[in-house]
Amino acid sequence: MDNAQKTIQSSLRLERLVFDKIEFKRLGFSSENELEFELESNIAQHKENDIYRVTLLLKGKKPEEYIFEISLMGFFVIEDNETISEETRNKLISRNTVAILMPYLRSEVSLLTAQPGIECVVLPTFNINHMMDKQAE
Repeated sequence: MDNAQKTIQSSLRLERLVFDKIEFKRLGFSSENELEFELESNIAQHKENDIYRVTLLLKGKKPEEYIFEISLMGFFVIEDNETISEETRNKLISRNTVAILMPYLRSEVSLLTAQPGIECVVLPTFNINHMMDKQAE
Protein backbone atom coordinates (compact mmCIF):
# COMPACT_ATOMS: atom_id res chain seq x y z
CA MET A 1 0.00 0.00 0.00
CA ASP A 2 1.44 3.36 -0.94
CA ASN A 3 1.45 6.52 1.22
CA ALA A 4 -1.52 8.09 -0.60
CA GLN A 5 -3.70 5.10 0.25
CA LYS A 6 -2.51 5.09 3.87
CA THR A 7 -3.42 8.75 4.38
CA ILE A 8 -7.03 8.30 3.19
CA GLN A 9 -7.67 4.86 4.66
CA SER A 10 -9.35 4.80 8.05
CA SER A 11 -7.63 3.16 11.00
CA LEU A 12 -11.00 1.66 11.89
CA ARG A 13 -11.78 -1.66 10.23
CA LEU A 14 -14.98 -3.72 10.33
CA GLU A 15 -13.90 -7.33 10.88
CA ARG A 16 -17.28 -9.05 11.10
CA LEU A 17 -20.95 -8.18 10.95
CA VAL A 18 -23.80 -10.36 12.22
CA PHE A 19 -27.51 -9.98 12.80
CA ASP A 20 -28.15 -11.84 16.03
CA LYS A 21 -31.87 -11.11 16.26
CA ILE A 22 -34.52 -10.41 13.64
CA GLU A 23 -38.12 -10.62 14.84
CA PHE A 24 -41.31 -9.52 13.15
CA LYS A 25 -44.84 -9.92 14.49
CA ARG A 26 -47.94 -8.92 12.58
CA LEU A 27 -50.67 -7.49 14.78
CA GLY A 28 -53.26 -6.68 12.11
CA PHE A 29 -53.78 -5.36 8.64
CA SER A 30 -52.61 -2.10 7.11
CA SER A 31 -53.20 0.93 9.33
CA GLU A 32 -52.75 4.67 9.04
CA ASN A 33 -50.68 4.75 12.23
CA GLU A 34 -47.15 6.13 12.10
CA LEU A 35 -44.14 3.89 12.63
CA GLU A 36 -42.51 4.49 16.00
CA PHE A 37 -38.97 3.29 16.61
CA GLU A 38 -36.30 3.29 19.26
CA LEU A 39 -32.59 2.85 18.56
CA GLU A 40 -29.98 1.87 21.14
CA SER A 41 -26.26 1.23 20.85
CA ASN A 42 -23.88 -0.62 23.12
CA ILE A 43 -20.08 -0.78 22.88
CA ALA A 44 -17.86 -3.36 24.55
CA GLN A 45 -14.13 -3.97 24.20
CA HIS A 46 -12.31 -7.29 24.39
CA LYS A 47 -9.16 -6.08 26.14
CA GLU A 48 -6.86 -8.94 25.15
CA ASN A 49 -7.05 -8.37 21.39
CA ASP A 50 -8.45 -4.84 21.04
CA ILE A 51 -11.63 -5.93 19.30
CA TYR A 52 -14.61 -3.65 19.85
CA ARG A 53 -18.11 -5.13 19.70
CA VAL A 54 -20.75 -2.58 18.75
CA THR A 55 -24.40 -3.58 19.01
CA LEU A 56 -27.31 -1.68 17.50
CA LEU A 57 -30.78 -2.59 18.68
CA LEU A 58 -33.76 -1.22 16.78
CA LYS A 59 -37.31 -1.69 18.04
CA GLY A 60 -40.10 -0.63 15.74
CA LYS A 61 -43.83 -0.50 16.23
CA LYS A 62 -46.63 0.44 13.90
CA PRO A 63 -49.61 0.25 16.26
CA GLU A 64 -52.33 -2.21 15.23
CA GLU A 65 -50.19 -3.44 12.30
CA TYR A 66 -46.82 -4.89 13.36
CA ILE A 67 -43.83 -4.78 15.69
CA PHE A 68 -40.23 -5.73 14.96
CA GLU A 69 -36.88 -5.95 16.66
CA ILE A 70 -33.48 -6.14 14.98
CA SER A 71 -30.14 -6.54 16.70
CA LEU A 72 -26.96 -6.06 14.68
CA MET A 73 -23.41 -6.58 15.95
CA GLY A 74 -20.25 -5.30 14.32
CA PHE A 75 -16.78 -6.31 15.42
CA PHE A 76 -14.14 -3.62 14.81
CA VAL A 77 -10.41 -3.23 15.20
CA ILE A 78 -8.29 -0.10 15.15
CA GLU A 79 -5.06 -0.44 13.26
CA ASP A 80 -2.09 1.57 14.52
CA ASN A 81 -3.88 1.70 17.87
CA GLU A 82 -0.70 2.84 19.66
CA THR A 83 -0.29 5.96 17.50
CA ILE A 84 -3.86 7.21 17.91
CA SER A 85 -4.82 9.42 20.84
CA GLU A 86 -7.40 8.14 23.30
CA GLU A 87 -9.79 10.95 22.32
CA THR A 88 -9.58 10.04 18.62
CA ARG A 89 -9.96 6.34 19.44
CA ASN A 90 -13.08 7.05 21.51
CA LYS A 91 -14.63 9.09 18.70
CA LEU A 92 -13.87 6.38 16.15
CA ILE A 93 -15.45 3.72 18.33
CA SER A 94 -18.44 5.66 19.65
CA ARG A 95 -19.48 7.45 16.47
CA ASN A 96 -17.89 6.01 13.34
CA THR A 97 -18.75 2.41 14.16
CA VAL A 98 -22.43 3.28 14.49
CA ALA A 99 -22.32 5.26 11.24
CA ILE A 100 -20.74 2.27 9.49
CA LEU A 101 -23.42 -0.12 10.78
CA MET A 102 -26.44 2.08 10.01
CA PRO A 103 -26.75 1.26 6.27
CA TYR A 104 -26.88 -2.46 7.10
CA LEU A 105 -29.61 -1.86 9.68
CA ARG A 106 -31.52 0.43 7.31
CA SER A 107 -31.39 -2.21 4.57
CA GLU A 108 -32.60 -4.99 6.88
CA VAL A 109 -35.60 -2.89 7.99
CA SER A 110 -36.54 -2.35 4.34
CA LEU A 111 -36.20 -6.07 3.58
CA LEU A 112 -38.22 -7.02 6.64
CA THR A 113 -41.08 -4.64 5.84
CA ALA A 114 -41.18 -5.40 2.09
CA GLN A 115 -44.00 -7.90 2.56
CA PRO A 116 -47.44 -8.13 0.98
CA GLY A 117 -49.89 -5.79 2.67
CA ILE A 118 -47.18 -3.69 4.35
CA GLU A 119 -45.74 -0.38 3.23
CA CYS A 120 -41.97 -0.84 2.89
CA VAL A 121 -40.06 1.25 5.44
CA VAL A 122 -36.91 3.17 4.59
CA LEU A 123 -35.43 4.54 7.79
CA PRO A 124 -34.43 8.20 7.69
CA THR A 125 -30.82 9.22 8.06
CA PHE A 126 -29.79 9.74 11.65
CA ASN A 127 -27.60 12.40 13.20
CA ILE A 128 -25.18 9.98 14.86
CA ASN A 129 -23.35 12.73 16.79
CA HIS A 130 -26.60 14.01 18.31
CA MET A 131 -27.76 10.48 19.06
CA MET A 132 -24.50 9.62 20.86
CA ASP A 133 -24.54 12.90 22.82
CA LYS A 134 -28.11 12.17 23.96
CA GLN A 135 -27.24 8.63 24.94
CA ALA A 136 -24.25 9.87 26.98
CA GLU A 137 -26.50 12.12 29.09
